[in-house]
Amino acid sequence: MRLRIKDLREDCDLSQDAVARALGIPRATYCSYENGRRNIPNALLCELADFYHTTVDYLLGRTDERKPYPRKK
Repeated sequence: MRLRIKDLREDCDLSQDAVARALGIPRATYCSYENGRRNIPNALLCELADFYHTTVDYLLGRTDERKPYPRKK
C-alpha cells in the first residue's frame, strides 16, 4: 500500500507536504504512512482515495483497477 500512495503522489508531481496539507495532517505523519511506519486510519484511506480519484481497494492493492467505482445516487 505504501508504494501505491507514493507512486500516486509522484505521478501527480506533488510533495509530501502538499498532500499532507490537503489532508489536514502533519507532513511527518503522512511520511510515516507512506513509508509504512504507521497504519493509515480508514477515514484517511477514504480521503486519499477521493483525493486521487481512485478506490480504497486500489490503495490497498486489492485491485489493479485505478478507476473509481460508479457512485450510488
